[in-house]
Amino acid sequence: FVTALCLRPVLYSRMVPVLVALLFLCLCAEAVDRSNFKTCDQSSFCKRQRELKPGQSPYRALLDTLELSDSRITLQLINDINKVRLLLELYRLQGNMTRVKINELKPLRPRYEVPDVLIADPPAEPMAVVSRDENGVVLSLGPDEQRLIVSAQPFRLDIVEGPQVLLSLNSRGLLSFEHLRVQENGRPENTEKVDDKDGQEVSEEEDKPGMWEETFKTHSDSKPNGPTSISLDFSFPGVEHVYGIPEHADTLKLKNTDGGDPYRLYNLDVFQYELHNPMALYGAVPVLVSHNSQRTMGIFWLNAAETWVDISSNTAGETGSSDAPQTDVRWVSESGIIDVFIMLGPRPNDVFAQYASLTGTQAFPPLTALGYHQCRWNYNNQEDVKAVDQGFDEHDIPYDFIWLDIEHADGKRYFTWDPQNFPQPKEMLQGLMDKKRKMVTIVDPHIRVDSGYKIHNELRSKNLYAKNKDGADFEGWCWPGNSGYPDFTNPEMREWWASRFSYNQYEGSMENLYTWNDMNEPSVFNGPEVTMHKDALHGSWEHRDLHNIYGLYVQKATAEGLIQRSGGVERPFVLTRAFFAGSQRYGAVWTGDNAAEWGHLKISIPMCLSLGLVGISFCGADIGGFFKHPGPELLVRWYQAGAYQPFFRGHAHMDTPRREPWLFGPDNTALIREAIRQRYALLPYWYQQFYNAHRTGQPVMRALWVEYPEDQTTFAIEDEYLIGKDLLVHPVTDEGAKGVTAYLPGKGEIWYDVHTFQKHKGAQNLYIPVTMSSIPVFQRGGSIISRKGRVRRSSTCMENDPYTLYVALSPEGTAEGELYIDDFHTFNYHKEKQFICRRLHFSDNALTSSNLAPDSKFTTAAWIEKVFILGAPRPASVSLTTADGKESAVEFEFDSAASVLILRKPGVNAGADWTVLLQ
Repeated sequence: FVTALCLRPVLYSRMVPVLVALLFLCLCAEAVDRSNFKTCDQSSFCKRQRELKPGQSPYRALLDTLELSDSRITLQLINDINKVRLLLELYRLQGNMTRVKINELKPLRPRYEVPDVLIADPPAEPMAVVSRDENGVVLSLGPDEQRLIVSAQPFRLDIVEGPQVLLSLNSRGLLSFEHLRVQENGRPENTEKVDDKDGQEVSEEEDKPGMWEETFKTHSDSKPNGPTSISLDFSFPGVEHVYGIPEHADTLKLKNTDGGDPYRLYNLDVFQYELHNPMALYGAVPVLVSHNSQRTMGIFWLNAAETWVDISSNTAGETGSSDAPQTDVRWVSESGIIDVFIMLGPRPNDVFAQYASLTGTQAFPPLTALGYHQCRWNYNNQEDVKAVDQGFDEHDIPYDFIWLDIEHADGKRYFTWDPQNFPQPKEMLQGLMDKKRKMVTIVDPHIRVDSGYKIHNELRSKNLYAKNKDGADFEGWCWPGNSGYPDFTNPEMREWWASRFSYNQYEGSMENLYTWNDMNEPSVFNGPEVTMHKDALHGSWEHRDLHNIYGLYVQKATAEGLIQRSGGVERPFVLTRAFFAGSQRYGAVWTGDNAAEWGHLKISIPMCLSLGLVGISFCGADIGGFFKHPGPELLVRWYQAGAYQPFFRGHAHMDTPRREPWLFGPDNTALIREAIRQRYALLPYWYQQFYNAHRTGQPVMRALWVEYPEDQTTFAIEDEYLIGKDLLVHPVTDEGAKGVTAYLPGKGEIWYDVHTFQKHKGAQNLYIPVTMSSIPVFQRGGSIISRKGRVRRSSTCMENDPYTLYVALSPEGTAEGELYIDDFHTFNYHKEKQFICRRLHFSDNALTSSNLAPDSKFTTAAWIEKVFILGAPRPASVSLTTADGKESAVEFEFDSAASVLILRKPGVNAGADWTVLLQ
């Protein structure tokens, strides 16, 4: 069927939309067809590498080649079997990190090194040789008794701190580096010997299937460079829990892969993916975090090629084992070099800061992006958009964005509008703007091959498409039919793409129009594994070298386009499906084409938690499930969960019944309305957390062990989580649930139910009876959280509304928090220091607001309307003292049953200094 389409494009040109839709349905069917995607055994390099046995390393360090400079140490390694030499580079980086690079000493041609992911060249610190002998070298990693031990034969690296081994490299002997070589006479001769230019004879290994060409289904992958895969193993003594390497629809704690497939990192368009499966999905972040009660560390494997990760633990699933726990992790990539950053913690927040120093922090979104988003494939026309918008007003449900999928464009030609259904896009956008609402349209990176399409013509004339192996423009099938794929790895291409978002180029666009990049793995319906051929070309590099970074480049170029169109003033909002390390700098991600099933609701929590651990905080899942039709209970529960996750969007497939929040009866409408209103009331806290994430790299949505790293009970919990450090959420994710059991961490701490203000002790499992209206959420004692009590139609309408402070007292009667305010949409918080950051502190019966940014230049019309003090005693009186010394009485009431003191209308500006005293 696909072949017929490709061979007869003229005959089928008028049938393109129908045929592509049929192809899509064939691909997705009821669930993912796993046969469309490779296993390790079907990926020749993974199979070859996995056949290597531990303990037989051929690599030896040539200690006499060691060279020491101010910034690095270099050392040659030799493979004693084939005599190929490698160059080892060691760096001690600022912030308690170590970098290890391994490349061929003299490759036949350059090997790919990933650009544009690191925000800067990481600053290095001097290393010193502590001791050396014929067996190895000991290097100093700083003042804290940290040492890097290089063992010569077999080659091995150990990082130690005092007597403790923190991490070992190649301790299992699984380092493997397939060197570049020449194929002669169409086949390499077995054991042929060539000279390595140093006088050493190089003995080529036996030719194995898939080394020079590989076939999967009907697709052939030519390999002009031959076998180029790399592998290295890491061992974590004392560690049983490792996390990260998203994206997988699996548990938060990574599983033992012995006896099954490794976790795969290879960005793919996977329809209705299976749960609890190590298959690759839409994004790939090659970062793994290890954790035990003493230490947290991380590994960042900087490689953009197809990668497989094997995990083995000597205590996984065992009881009564006398062995000390240890987890071994092996990374295998198809090409490139070994470039690994070892983040030595020692605490979770240190690892987050270390990784952020390498790849940057989460982009600070405009406030509106943290509101509710309404989407489906597709809203039919302008009248449909207007009716949905009015429906939210009629049912008193706030929202900020309405989205248009691929059908909004003229024949799926992106940057255009369908002339019949969306003839006046500016009128439509202006109607939304009048209500202080916004729109997102989809702009995908497959471009319809059509001589009447301006975008295509410019890309072809500027030679900006990716190429096939023969040098012609690469073409494949996607939604528009026959499509070209822009080469986003080319800076000139990204600059041109960014310019397309200017108001005079993207006709019909306005300042309240933002962008969604879908299908950017890239998705190629008739390609191998529904993606681009690996032997396609991006300049001089093969697609195999950089596949996983393609989606990042698409989002990067789009975000830069939205910034440029405003003259650098406005913060962008861009959602992407494909992502890589560093994608956090450019916007939000979501978990892709999920299904209306309870299991998919449950899995959204560990999927987003895993992303948060590797820097991507702005994560969410399609509310209700993209495929299939949720029943009312599932839909309500999903809204309740989604309201407490960072990215909050309802979305649905075109074949599902309409799913707007008011279509499931008045009782369910009321429940959904309440969940969305809770989100809007909490927007000040969400905004504060994203500001902190942008500033520090700490995740917004956090696994419990991040804040309670010594509490082993938290290490595998994935059905509840923290927002920041002060809100604990346990969504209801089971059908027909009458109750949930939440673990409240923190011995000696207190947690307050945010709905009833009931107080509970920490370090306990708490059974919570639930009804359909229940969203179990708790505020940590010792915290102060800002909310807004006046929920309006959109977040923009609420910007200057007053704040309500929730002061939850610790057992010691203290509390701490912050309040952050800026203009909510521009970069002026950074460029002009136009923001307010207040420290809120309660102790000795006094609540104070003080300035944490005395050099900032911003004012707000918002004021403090109420203060709830949870766990407070009844005062005789309450007084307010302002910065100018004026004192006044404050109205209050006291709920003795809940021990809650409510202060009414203190009347002070949210940006002012003041003190409230309880007497």
